[in-house]
Amino acid sequence: MISNHTIEEIKSRMDIYEVISDFVQLKKSGSSYKALSPFTDEKTPSFMVSPAKNIFKCFSTGKGGDPITFLMEIDGLSYMEALRYLAQKYNIELEEEVQTDDQKQAQNERESLFITLNFAKDHFVENLWEVEEGKNIGLTYFKERGFSEETIKSFELGYALDQWQGLMDAAAKNGYNEEFLEKAGLKIVKEDKAYDRFRGRVTFPIHNVTGKVIAFGARTLKSNEKGPKYINSPETELYTKSKILYGIYQAKNEIRNTSNCYLVEGYTDVISLYQAGIKNVVASSGTSLTEDQIKLIKRYSENVTALFDGDKAGIKASMRGIDMMLAGGLNVKAVRFPEGEDPDSYSRQLGGTAFKEYLDDHSQDFMSFKTDFYTSESNDPIKRAESIREIVQSISLIPDPIKRSVYTQQCSNMLGIDEGTLIVELNKLLIKENKSKYSSKPPSASPSSGGNFPPDFGGGMPYGMPMEPPPDLFADPEDLVEEKVRPDDIIKNQERESIRMLINYGAEMIEGFEGEETHLAQYILTECEDIEFTSPVCQRVLELYKEQLEQGKVLTLQALLDHDDAEIRKEAVDLSTERYELSPNWSDKFQISVAHERDALRLSAYRSVLRLKFRIIQKMIVDNMDKMKSAADENEINGYLSIQQGLKQMEMDIANELGNVTVK
Repeated sequence: MISNHTIEEIKSRMDIYEVISDFVQLKKSGSSYKALSPFTDEKTPSFMVSPAKNIFKCFSTGKGGDPITFLMEIDGLSYMEALRYLAQKYNIELEEEVQTDDQKQAQNERESLFITLNFAKDHFVENLWEVEEGKNIGLTYFKERGFSEETIKSFELGYALDQWQGLMDAAAKNGYNEEFLEKAGLKIVKEDKAYDRFRGRVTFPIHNVTGKVIAFGARTLKSNEKGPKYINSPETELYTKSKILYGIYQAKNEIRNTSNCYLVEGYTDVISLYQAGIKNVVASSGTSLTEDQIKLIKRYSENVTALFDGDKAGIKASMRGIDMMLAGGLNVKAVRFPEGEDPDSYSRQLGGTAFKEYLDDHSQDFMSFKTDFYTSESNDPIKRAESIREIVQSISLIPDPIKRSVYTQQCSNMLGIDEGTLIVELNKLLIKENKSKYSSKPPSASPSSGGNFPPDFGGGMPYGMPMEPPPDLFADPEDLVEEKVRPDDIIKNQERESIRMLINYGAEMIEGFEGEETHLAQYILTECEDIEFTSPVCQRVLELYKEQLEQGKVLTLQALLDHDDAEIRKEAVDLSTERYELSPNWSDKFQISVAHERDALRLSAYRSVLRLKFRIIQKMIVDNMDKMKSAADENEINGYLSIQQGLKQMEMDIANELGNVTVK
């Protein structure tokens, strides 16, 4: 258990910009930063970071919180794991408290898996450097591959002894639970037998983006091995193969710094390029590239360079990966090596400097790469036409219409094909794609999408054609009848507005009821004294402010973000984050003065509460009218009429105060 003192120090030191910029490319936007969401696929940035409030908010997914929450969301860390990551980042010494038996028993299973995998990694590393078998076989192999000791240690390479239960015995000796060996994919159980998964193989630890070992790859060094040359950990709670890239932990900072990611196939390709001085390199670990892996690359750069072996059959099989990267919004280049060479062998053959020069000289945008590859295969007109369609198909996947237009012109020039012909073919593909996309009933409007259009609607429209009508126009007319907004929902929205004022400005000092200075929080709570909020989470936040004010304190945003109640934490983030911010150019460049609620806090708070009371009275009018309709006699009706008259007068008075023109 990490001590409370250490947790408080971590929270006081952590900086939302510093933490998130390790994972996401942030761009300045007023006093905040914005980016494409790392949690979903989008083309318009909806991910906002507020350094002043030390929080983030993703308007596409609804996720939000402080740096700890971000680490838990982005990499599936537990709360304690996120704290340890931050302590390491800020060089904070961890003060730990002795756990009770109950706390030990309740220890998070994910943490136990991480601990078990880390033990296995250390055990394999020790075998490589300290045990004769490991030194003679594993270390010799790595050095024969040209890997330096520094590189071997950087990637924490190791060796699994050629024993059926070598790791299991070592784990038992050190008090590790066999259950977690199996859950981590380190032990295989078949009927009444149990044995190590990795035996007599060199090991390649697979790290997540924060540097935790989550799985292993392993290569046999036996020439007579009947099984596969490489084996990997099975998928576990920590490891989903399609969501991780080998080398991403070592490469992420260099990818961001160079604004480019080199993509290769295997572990040794990554390690060889890293040793050659090319550290912005990752591998798909021998599997087909996935959408999740593309999103992972996009966190750090929109530019990727795929490195292909010289084998034609292999290149053709990998072309789908280029198309997926284009569809994912990446700018794709490619490099092809001579026949029989791969990134690992060629980098060792040329040496670091010459290999870098080769990459620079032979790097082609995907258009040139595909054109050279397809047109060099055959002079047959039919096959040439098929190749051109393949290239146009790739262009159609690019979500940015301007980039599509540029590549269409380039394709026309390179292949000597009329641009109009290419545009016609491209439009056919785009129309087909849009029909497929909107053949099912579209999603309803939501605040995150900004209307009835999906976030990327219109991004794939044909050239020279009018934009298709909104998808809702294809819906059944009965489905388009606007649902009447319920009074209860209006009241809840207005309650949230009052709570928003509390969270954002509660500690600000304003002129109180008798001219004395008071906190805005005290002013709002006094005005809301006789109101019971209908929203449970808003009522709980209100009570928290009351409790703090009774102690002479004003509740802080950080206190809400640290609260045990997940609903309160989410509400705090949602109500303290603005998706849009007024450009400073309005005042700095154009001298246009725009009023803001913070300029007149008391008035803003007063009107906010007044609107809430207005909505409550409107609800009371509706409820009273319903009672009057079901009244049994004239006296009861007259009573309700009297109440109705009083309520309508109150409604009119508040409307006049608010400046409302019409009262419904």
